[in-house]
Amino acid sequence: MKKIIFKSISALLFSIVLFSCTTRTQKDLLQESIIPKPASVIATHSSFVLSETSVIYYQSSSDDLKSIGNYLAEIVNPSTGFNIQVKGIDQIPGKGNIYLELSEQTDLNNEEYAITITEDLVTISGKPEGIFRGIQTLRQILPAKIESKSIQEGPWEIATGTIADKPSYSYRGTMLDVARHFFTVDEVKRYIDLLAIYKLNALHLHLSDDQGWRIEIKSWPNLTAHGGSTEVGGESGGFYTQDQYKDLVSYAMDRFITIIPEIDMPGHTNAALASYAELNCDGKATELYTGREVGFSTLCTDKEITYKFIDDVVRELTEITPGPYIHIGGDESHVTPLEDYIPFVNRVQEIVVNHGKKVMGWDEIALSKLVPDAVVQYWAKAENAQKGVEQGAKVLISPATKTYLDMQYDSTTRWGLHWAAYIEVDDAYNWDPASLAPGVEKENILGVESPIWSETLTNIKEVEYMAFPRILCNAEVAWTAKSERDWEEFKFRLGKQCSRFDALNINYYPSTRVPWH
Repeated sequence: MKKIIFKSISALLFSIVLFSCTTRTQKDLLQESIIPKPASVIATHSSFVLSETSVIYYQSSSDDLKSIGNYLAEIVNPSTGFNIQVKGIDQIPGKGNIYLELSEQTDLNNEEYAITITEDLVTISGKPEGIFRGIQTLRQILPAKIESKSIQEGPWEIATGTIADKPSYSYRGTMLDVARHFFTVDEVKRYIDLLAIYKLNALHLHLSDDQGWRIEIKSWPNLTAHGGSTEVGGESGGFYTQDQYKDLVSYAMDRFITIIPEIDMPGHTNAALASYAELNCDGKATELYTGREVGFSTLCTDKEITYKFIDDVVRELTEITPGPYIHIGGDESHVTPLEDYIPFVNRVQEIVVNHGKKVMGWDEIALSKLVPDAVVQYWAKAENAQKGVEQGAKVLISPATKTYLDMQYDSTTRWGLHWAAYIEVDDAYNWDPASLAPGVEKENILGVESPIWSETLTNIKEVEYMAFPRILCNAEVAWTAKSERDWEEFKFRLGKQCSRFDALNINYYPSTRVPWH
């Protein structure tokens, strides 16, 4: 009798163990808070469990996928406490693993990706850039505590199903003004890491203005020695050596983010004018400037030394910038007569093209004769964007009333300005890039960029407060099809991001228009 009882108990225990190993939590992939919203999500209502025996496999023929796999491991290992390895493989791996796979589709968009999640395997396929975007989706399906740098309690479950996704616009970026206030290399890297999570792929650095020159130009060393020595408010400024800049470019490239350097001209140039007397029409260097006013400075457009200076700056920037664009500014040059401004911009464009780069500039450059492949950044005047389109240029959409992240949320916001508008979170979401200006259609638009000017922002935590959560709104506007966007649905997805923001230690604005939970 005892033997029968023992056998029955043993059988029961075995069945319990077997059952516990095979049953999975029923999770709904459609309920996950993924931003930007993917093009297609199909749920199969089970879960994959990431465990200490999981391995991130990649197709062994691709060094790019190895790097991407290491990036994923660096995200999941600190919080899980696992030591998940990254390994090349020549076949589909076994159960319990993640597989990064190059797609065999030949007509695939670079950022297009597909994720298949079963109880046994997570597969992300696409081109390398698309797989990287897919990883950002995967990390948002994982519990928010995956972002922690200390060990957290599991389980680490991922809802099963399939996701197919690609962006509406090829350019989705932000601009960081490091000229009015300087931000260190580590601060910019922190910003790059946060941008990557929400599939942004461009960081435009505003490297010069009246208040500071922030990039080393070896042929004109006083630009940083003198022009980079201060910032708004009179505090000591700073600058990036060319090696530091190259490090930032490389760091961004590893996250499939392109850095676009801007040297603003002919206005917004007092830091240069204070550094070199010969750039002024009267041959006298100006005083350094630490205020907030705009529109009072201009390079001397009649002097040949001005164009030698610009050629040297563009040449040195080109040598350390692998991305396709050099941004020439061109905005708010109020003291430059139009009859001087137009030939100046025409000549500067040719300098950029001669150094093998494409021209990008604020919308005022459309007053000139644009070179082929120029990009007009629409921030203020629709008629300038229209002029750009008429000349065959692409338009980068950055309306100050929708995308300027330094605009205050409301009258109580501690930082920022409100000369363009107060921009609450729903205001940053409820608009469409292709509906802003007659004659500027979707096919004319390169993408969307969200500038953040730093007259009032002194450190990266203040930048985060003004950028988050509005940058997520702009990211979805640029990625997700208009027909799939709805504020009433989006605000709930956005609200669920608060735990991820907390895990990432993001200093964000808790708008009362969002149900945070």
